Amino acid sequence: MSGTTVLDSLSLRADFPILAQEMHGKPLAYLDSAASSQRPRQVVEAMDQFYQARYANIHRGVYVLSEEATAAYEQARSKVAAFINAPSPRSVIFTRNTTEAINLVAYSWGRDNIGAGDRIIATEMEHHSNLVPWQMLAQATGAELAFIPITDEGYLDLDALDGLLQENVKLVTFAHVSNVLGTVNPVEEVIARVRKLAPQAKVLVDTAQGVPHLPVDVTAWDCDFLAFSGHKMCGPTGVGVLYGRQELLDSMPPFLTGGGMIRRVELTHSTWDEVPARFEAGTPAIVEAVGLGAAVDYLNAVGIEAIAAHERELAAYALERMSAVPGVHIVGPPAEHRCGLVSFTVDRVHPHDMAQILDWEGVAVRAGHHCAQPLHRKLGLTATTRASFYLYTLKEEVDRLVAGIEKAIRQFS
Repeated sequence: MSGTTVLDSLSLRADFPILAQEMHGKPLAYLDSAASSQRPRQVVEAMDQFYQARYANIHRGVYVLSEEATAAYEQARSKVAAFINAPSPRSVIFTRNTTEAINLVAYSWGRDNIGAGDRIIATEMEHHSNLVPWQMLAQATGAELAFIPITDEGYLDLDALDGLLQENVKLVTFAHVSNVLGTVNPVEEVIARVRKLAPQAKVLVDTAQGVPHLPVDVTAWDCDFLAFSGHKMCGPTGVGVLYGRQELLDSMPPFLTGGGMIRRVELTHSTWDEVPARFEAGTPAIVEAVGLGAAVDYLNAVGIEAIAAHERELAAYALERMSAVPGVHIVGPPAEHRCGLVSFTVDRVHPHDMAQILDWEGVAVRAGHHCAQPLHRKLGLTATTRASFYLYTLKEEVDRLVAGIEKAIRQFS
């Protein structure tokens, strides 16, 4: 691995033993990394080694093993903080996933700061995880929901955003990258408009589909909250991240309560520990956090800019090849404005049938509404088939995807 601008996917695949197997007698082409990436052996080995030689519960033990485990856990936090350019590791909270991170903000910050008549702005392209928590909050508080519309090309309508940014706006939340359209949203521009027209509003960025593939800089972006998952970025399941501006986190009550997040407990009342411990009740996902730290090391070694360039090239190639197939309809913007995923429909072939036929060809894709039902309704669709790429994806696998699509068309013609 190297930090150069050219990524050697073929060599990197040696780090992912799962990709060497066959499905239905054909080499596996794993094109579902937007749902969950594969893990390199470096991450698996780091977790295995921790279990075998360094495991103990953290933050309480005064013996060497516990102190070493605590150090490893907090080192992982520091790695994550550096990866997103957070000003301090204290502003990084470990959660189970993006969904829990967003819910933490909705319950802990939202219920204390949003009330009747206040406005929460999201977008029409949001994943359910960045939509349903705000629906629940609005129902509980009497706040209203408003949505940045998308254009026919799959971009956010930023002029419409300006009209939504009124004095009652308390929160603006949006995806860094759409998990259906692949659109890479202009994070800094969106936040700059919010700061100018609704300076009282806080901003939460869902970068579950962004941080594995593109540079993320919370300081440059000037966001208030940021959420993502480990399992989409070569890390394990069961661990995610919430970044929060320090003064906001310090002002927020806990989301979950119990052991590990308290300072003092009486029979009738308690006081809370400082951040980040306040938001990590109970025994956390210690080994998973260590694995996430190893994943950050791996991505740093490969180079996030190299990954982004590789995926842009794959997306452009896929769009060119797929657009040449009669009956294929691709949703979302051109390659220069999208991440490495392509969602599509095919005349007379249901997305689930397409995914099944591709599976018989050894090509793993996702079919359905991708936890974005409102977006699909906006597009006039019930489902799409989605192929998503990552650092280990080869051009030859895109060719196999196209060949499988053509085979499905022949079968259903």
